[in-house]
Amino acid sequence: MKQSSEQIPVYSLHNFSSPERKSQQFQVEVFDAKRHFSVKYPHRHDFFEVLYLLKGSGYHVIDSNKYEIKPPCVFFMSPGQAHKLEFSHDIEGFIFIFTADFYLLNRSDQNSLIEFPFFYTVQQDNPPLQLANQEDVLFLERLFLQGISELKKVESNTFEMLRSILDLILTTCSSRYKTNENSISKGKGHILVKRFYQLAEENYLKNLSLGDYATLLMVTPNHLTQTVKQFTGKTSTQVIKQKQILEIKRLLVHTNLNVTEIATQLNFDDQSYFTKFFKRETELTPLQYRSQSSGL
Repeated sequence: MKQSSEQIPVYSLHNFSSPERKSQQFQVEVFDAKRHFSVKYPHRHDFFEVLYLLKGSGYHVIDSNKYEIKPPCVFFMSPGQAHKLEFSHDIEGFIFIFTADFYLLNRSDQNSLIEFPFFYTVQQDNPPLQLANQEDVLFLERLFLQGISELKKVESNTFEMLRSILDLILTTCSSRYKTNENSISKGKGHILVKRFYQLAEENYLKNLSLGDYATLLMVTPNHLTQTVKQFTGKTSTQVIKQKQILEIKRLLVHTNLNVTEIATQLNFDDQSYFTKFFKRETELTPLQYRSQSSGL
């Protein structure tokens, strides 16, 4: 029986991080049968996940698809997807989990995680990357090991190094990942979601409403919300707000613009509402977030 989204627990990255961790935006570590957190399966994440398996067997169920674990392979998870892992006791590999903020805050361009073929896939099929080239296997293993090593350091550029390592992992996997173009062309719902995300990336400065996006996509707001919810586990309004918050955070961290200037740049007419909006979504004022994120 299919489980409703309301019954599937949603976990944030802090559920998988040790209390002494300096950041709740990412984690890279060894993945084996000893790695245990108090989570229920199936569950959803509100973060991204790259699971690189080098040994072991079992199954990984992502949404309604069941994939056999055949190392060496790499699984990818997007926020909102429900999944369940069943693996042997000899499972070995690495895992890199991260928020969109962690990956995107350091990027001056507007490249988005949705551009990778394995995140927010157009078809409701998210197969693992099967690695056939031993050089790729060793290269990815070195990247994960380097990421784990960087976590042990206290240098000020540690976060930048880890973002660069993550980008190399994603770019390498993307260049080896095969997509089914025929499935993509038939997936009208997912094409709509993909286009919606692209529009959100292109128009983040305009502060568009749900109705505006629906008009651009030539669908009703209700149809857009239902479709986005089906494919991502989030409503279209939630997606719009998340993009706005991400851009506000980026400007707070990487510019010296004051709150009024940021509100103006993102087309908020009322600075008071802008501050209330940010605090409602993050539980921090813009200035509090800027102060707490000075080490990002």
